[in-house]
Amino acid sequence: FVDVEDVLDVNERLLKKLFKEICNYDLQLPIQRMTWREAMDRFGSDKPDLRFGMELKNVSDVVKDCEFVVFKSALENGGSVRGINAEGQGAMPRKKIDALVEYAKGFGAKGLAYLAIHEDGTYKCSFSKFMKQEELDALVAAMGGKPGDLLLFAADKDKVVFDVLGNLRLELARQLDHFKFLWVTEFPLLEYSEEENRYVAMHHPFTMPMEEDLPLIDTDPGKVRAKAYDIVLNGTEMGGGSVRIHQSDIQSKMFEVLGFTPEKAQEQFGFLLEAFKYGVPPHAGLAYGLDRVVMLMGGCDSIREVIAFPKVKDASCLMTEAPTPVDPKQLEELGIEVCEETETTEE
Repeated sequence: FVDVEDVLDVNERLLKKLFKEICNYDLQLPIQRMTWREAMDRFGSDKPDLRFGMELKNVSDVVKDCEFVVFKSALENGGSVRGINAEGQGAMPRKKIDALVEYAKGFGAKGLAYLAIHEDGTYKCSFSKFMKQEELDALVAAMGGKPGDLLLFAADKDKVVFDVLGNLRLELARQLDHFKFLWVTEFPLLEYSEEENRYVAMHHPFTMPMEEDLPLIDTDPGKVRAKAYDIVLNGTEMGGGSVRIHQSDIQSKMFEVLGFTPEKAQEQFGFLLEAFKYGVPPHAGLAYGLDRVVMLMGGCDSIREVIAFPKVKDASCLMTEAPTPVDPKQLEELGIEVCEETETTEE
C-alpha cells in the first residue's frame, strides 16, 4: 500500500547511503523535484542536466509581430520560438556556429537562428534584416543577453524545438565533475502518435493516472498526468518507475483510450482484468539501470566501460564468442526448427 511519496523517500535514502559509502559524496536530501512539463519548458529534456545553466526561454510573444518568416511560420502552425543563452560565447567563430547548425539539423531543425552580442553592445545576427532594432533589443532583453553572449533560437513544433535546444544545450555545456540529482515527476500518461493516428502510452498501459486528472481521460487525454517518475543524475536517467493501476474500471478505461475494444482487451489482458476482481493492493516501485549507476559513480564516459561482457558493433561478444551455434538437442527441447536461408529472385 504505497504511493509516489513512499517510493521517492525509500530511494532517496538508498542513494544517499550508496553515494556516501562508494563515492564519499554527501547527497543532501530531499532531492530536487521538477515536473515533466517544467523540465521540457525550461531545458527541452525530460532528463535535464542541472550542473549548468542555459535554460530554454520561450520568446514567442516577443517575436509574434516580427517579419522574420521562420518565426512567423512556426507560430502560425501552432509551434513556438525558444532560445538558449550561451553566456560568454559571443565571439564563437562562424565555422563553429555552422557546425552547431548542422548538429541541430540532426534533431529535426531546418536551421538555427543566432544573435551574437559584441563587447561594444552591437549585434551580429543571422536574421537582423527581418527585424527592427527595437525588436532585436526586446529579444535580447527577454533572453537576458549581455555583451559577450551568444543567443541561439529554434522555431518549429514544440517537440522539435525541445529536441533541438535540449541537445544543443548539452553539446555546448562544459563537463563538470560534481553530482546533481533530480526527480522528474508527473509525466504525461499518453502521447499522440502521428504515425498511428491515435494516443499511445508514454511508458506502458498499466501506469496510474493522477486522480484529479481522471475526468480528462475522455475529453482531453493529452493533458492527463501519470503517477510516473524518473531519477536523473547529471542529465542521465538512472532509473524510473510508477504507481500501477490496481482498479479494473481504470484499467479498462485505459485500454479503451488506447484503442482496444473490450474483446481485444479481454483477449490480450484478460488474466489481468480477472485478477483485479480478487482485490489488488495499491503498489508502486522503481527500477534502476545498474550499469548506468556504476558508470556515473565511476565517472566513465561510456556504459561499455562498466559492462562485464560488452558487445561489439555486430552484436557479438569477443569474450564469450557469442552468438554461437545452438545444440540440436536444445532446439528440439524448445520446439524450434532452424531453416537454411534461401535467396529468392523476382522474375
